[in-house]
Amino acid sequence: MGLKRSGKTSIRKVVFQKMSPNETLFVESTARVTNEYVSDSFINFETIEFPGQVDPFEASFDPNSIFSRCGALLFVIDAQADYDDALKKMVPAIIRSYSINKNIKFEVFVHKVDGLSDETKMETHRKIFQTVQDDLADQGMDHIRINYHMTSIYDHSIFEAFSKVIQKLIKQLSVLESLLDIFNQGSNVEKSFLFDVASKIYIATDSSLVDMATYELCCDMIDVTIDISSIYGHKTIDNQNNNKQQIQHQNRPFDQDTSAMIMLRTRQVIFLRQINVYLALVAVIKEDNFEKQGLIDFNFNVFRQGVEEVFELGKKRNSLAL
Repeated sequence: MGLKRSGKTSIRKVVFQKMSPNETLFVESTARVTNEYVSDSFINFETIEFPGQVDPFEASFDPNSIFSRCGALLFVIDAQADYDDALKKMVPAIIRSYSINKNIKFEVFVHKVDGLSDETKMETHRKIFQTVQDDLADQGMDHIRINYHMTSIYDHSIFEAFSKVIQKLIKQLSVLESLLDIFNQGSNVEKSFLFDVASKIYIATDSSLVDMATYELCCDMIDVTIDISSIYGHKTIDNQNNNKQQIQHQNRPFDQDTSAMIMLRTRQVIFLRQINVYLALVAVIKEDNFEKQGLIDFNFNVFRQGVEEVFELGKKRNSLAL
């Protein structure tokens, strides 16, 4: 959700459709409600984009049905424009959706911050946060928790923000973090991420703080691996007897055996190991510790087995719940 020209469509196309940020300059404003199913990745979910001029709580949209199954509500605010009107629309939307589903995660993307100085970013964040809290307090709803993210499609901040949103929706997050911590400790790894390769969203990371520069390097590692695999990887299959999904799966530039490594000038190594066709482990390790290949391979195989068992158990629980 968000006002017209706030950047909603551009975000969706850059993150989930791999459109270049520069190409979004020619994207027309969305005129109608747009549903998109994200299925060609580990993260299977539906995004619903409401144009700025549309009221999502109109009876014709059946808001009870939409928001009762909503995991997260994202509101996009243009940080380079006057955001008073955006806040006037956002606060009532948060309150109404909360009345329908108290489990919704509320995420605010303070967007287009690439043209702002660090001081202006902090001041904009402070004003928006304070205004929203005051408005919620006036209506006795200040207990609603809202998360804020400073984003831009011209850097990796939009992917990091989406990563944090998705992590809140993954029930197995704490287990995955523990598995990453164990892998790091056993392999002397400095930092590790579990990435959804298609979207470059990391669904989990270890318990240490995320350094933006390290995260950007890991994202670039995925891009390089995909680009090289597309050239030198598997042969493209085009069989009329196969359905579209089978061909798409067979033509992937990566699989569970994909691996890559890049040596840095800082005497560090970034390495990628594929968990399955969707997920990959990307980690940073000191060059000296990377020489212990046998230990790393053994620990990775144990880690991969643990990840597969975690999600397999989750599937069984979901099937039993149904």
